Amino acid sequence: MPRRLLVSILALVAVLVLPASAFAQEYLFGVDRETVDVYWNADGSSSLEYTFHFTNQPGAHVIDFVDLGMPVGTFEISTVSADVDGTLVSVSSGDYQGSGSGFAVVLGSRAIQPGDSGTVHVLVGRVTGVLHPDTGDGNYASGVFAPTYFGSQYVVGSTDMTVTFHLPPGVQPEEPRYHPAENWPGAAEPQPGIDDNGRITYTWSAPIASAASQYTFGASFPKSYVPADAIVTAPPIDFGALIAGLLGFLLPASCIGIFVLIFVGVPILGLIQGQRRKLQYLPPKISIEGHGIKRGLTAVEAAILLEQPLDKVLTMTLFSVVKKGAATVLSRDPLKIEVTQPLPEDLHAYENSFLGAWKLDALPARRKELEDMVVGLVKSVSEKMKGFSRKETQEYYKGIMEKGWAQVEAANTPEVKGQKIDENIEWTMLDRDYDDRSRRVFTGPIYAPRWWGNYDPTWQRPSATSAGGGGRPAAPSLGGSSALPGADLAASVVGGVQGFSSKVLGDLNTFTSRVTNVTNPPPPPSKTSYRSGGGGGHSCACACACAGCACACAGGGR
Repeated sequence: MPRRLLVSILALVAVLVLPASAFAQEYLFGVDRETVDVYWNADGSSSLEYTFHFTNQPGAHVIDFVDLGMPVGTFEISTVSADVDGTLVSVSSGDYQGSGSGFAVVLGSRAIQPGDSGTVHVLVGRVTGVLHPDTGDGNYASGVFAPTYFGSQYVVGSTDMTVTFHLPPGVQPEEPRYHPAENWPGAAEPQPGIDDNGRITYTWSAPIASAASQYTFGASFPKSYVPADAIVTAPPIDFGALIAGLLGFLLPASCIGIFVLIFVGVPILGLIQGQRRKLQYLPPKISIEGHGIKRGLTAVEAAILLEQPLDKVLTMTLFSVVKKGAATVLSRDPLKIEVTQPLPEDLHAYENSFLGAWKLDALPARRKELEDMVVGLVKSVSEKMKGFSRKETQEYYKGIMEKGWAQVEAANTPEVKGQKIDENIEWTMLDRDYDDRSRRVFTGPIYAPRWWGNYDPTWQRPSATSAGGGGRPAAPSLGGSSALPGADLAASVVGGVQGFSSKVLGDLNTFTSRVTNVTNPPPPPSKTSYRSGGGGGHSCACACACAGCACACAGGGR
């Protein structure tokens, strides 16, 4: 038998013998980031905005549809729009395969291929029948919302998730009440704030949420801000949800297991999980916009305004006092700092507080001193920002940061690059992508700033004449013998931030939470649950049942 014919026959036999499932591709993707904005409008309706950043897994089915469950069936499909990476795509109620009410985003030519990533952005302009009487206060209306979630068989990894409620226009800061989030891996209480339109916001964030889990959020506010007829006083009949609920009894044991997990496992897990405050330490009043830019902030103060992680803020402070000759790093692991005596006269109050912490030997006492230093710094920045625009000021300092990077990138010799790093290092650290960007920009040999040896004791400095007083070798000027690889300089800065977090502050979230509890305490929780009276939500096959609840139990890319 000819060889080619034999190969063809064997291939045909393999196709006939192997089960079809061996060739089928299943949906399998990660949702790296998800943001959900819920706007409670003056007419009593709500508007929804979803942004998903998907990463399709290699070998998985192409992401060609994304199913979005809706809170109730009374959403207006004509107000829905969607785009993928900025390119408009269509939406379809007929293609929806999730549970309950909803629609499908049809990615079409913008489908996300295996191994690729893409951002799906969806706007739902109008959903009605989502407000209910507050059971704890007859003068309040209640809105409860659960973001759409995907079947666990489709999702891998964790999701950096943020959910923000924008309360109706005119609601005053002291009037609304939040409902503690349910089954939420982040803090149960939200971060209050004010959005660009002056509306009160409640924001819940968790970096390790799951796109396959149901989370429920809620808030109540005075009825007077919405029309009386917009508040649902009797539960509407959702026949689609009723049918889905009946079918739920016929589902296999897997769905029963999910039901048990939600109603038995979740409360137990909720007791075990620690409540963590969102890492936003600026008080809400700083979000009340004034006019104009507040100039003259230091890089450290700008970092507070931009709410940089506190381990980075403290590392920037260390750079500042070392550059001023007020301190010398004796050891990086563990971090030991020698404070210069007498201190320079040009130190800021927060720099003096920072140095005071290093005069304490006990680590708990030092952490408490650093905590007090940051609290004072936050309050100082808040005071300086009175009457100025936070948004404009933030953009101003981001511009300074970008100019600093541009100067470093434009430097065409090691000497000039070292000089520009010396001048701009704290400003460039305002970049949230500093770790990766510094490794990309700090390339080739770079002449170390003259104070570098006082920050990095592992750097082998060239010999120099002794400085008076402390007996330490004087830091050399920029020169040929003081060059070091740019990658080493970048790694030293990044390692310094990491060292502050792990060796000095302990758990960064705990440290930041203690600061936040002083500078930006959560609003007092309601004394009652403030649930929406009478139900009114739909129930899907995965037991999603709450007023204003959205679920897509088996949806999300099919």
